[in-house]
Amino acid sequence: MRLYNPKFQNVFSEKGKRGIKLYTENLTPGIQYFDEEIVREKGKEYRQWDARRSKLAAGILKGLSQTGIKPGQKVLYLGASHGYTPSFFSDIVGRQGFIFALDFAPRVVRDLVFLCEKRNNITPLLGDANQPKTFASRILPVDIVYMDVAQKNQAEIFLKNCNMFLKSGGFGLLAVKSRSIDITKRPKQIFQQVRTKLEKEITIVDYKILDPFERDHCMYVVKKN
Repeated sequence: MRLYNPKFQNVFSEKGKRGIKLYTENLTPGIQYFDEEIVREKGKEYRQWDARRSKLAAGILKGLSQTGIKPGQKVLYLGASHGYTPSFFSDIVGRQGFIFALDFAPRVVRDLVFLCEKRNNITPLLGDANQPKTFASRILPVDIVYMDVAQKNQAEIFLKNCNMFLKSGGFGLLAVKSRSIDITKRPKQIFQQVRTKLEKEITIVDYKILDPFERDHCMYVVKKN
């Protein structure tokens, strides 16, 4: 197994017959959370990061030039769901990093609580990403804002949270689901509309369409000046 790309710290890869598989070193060896494949090598344990279950993994395999995510960082994760991708963030930022994992669904946050019992660098938060002032008292300034929230006003929600919580020089990653914004328009039209909104307030550093891993989705990587 080799380092996939120096730009993606703590992300590893293995070439197989069906393409490249991504892995992260398991922060909690011996514990499997999502029936993911486990590989053991040289006394370490690695978890397979499935690009069909994680939009960030899809973005990396589609050729993102950077994500800004590094060990030791603080992350605000909006739309954490059951914790699949947040668990890989947890591996990447390591024990010196920390993740605020927010979702609006109580049942989902309950699942996050179980994940966090073993992963001390994640805290689950119940809240509405569209109302950042309601959870601002529980969030510290962060190095990364990651959002995967299927709402019509995805770009506006993302920018509000970046403006409120993202440090200067920090990175934001926005997974855009075009069908949640407008099902009558082609996805590329929606992606361009989102770009226009983002460019008014923040610097776009990369963009990838996530097909075939995620249909009608794209990923924007931005940087706050």
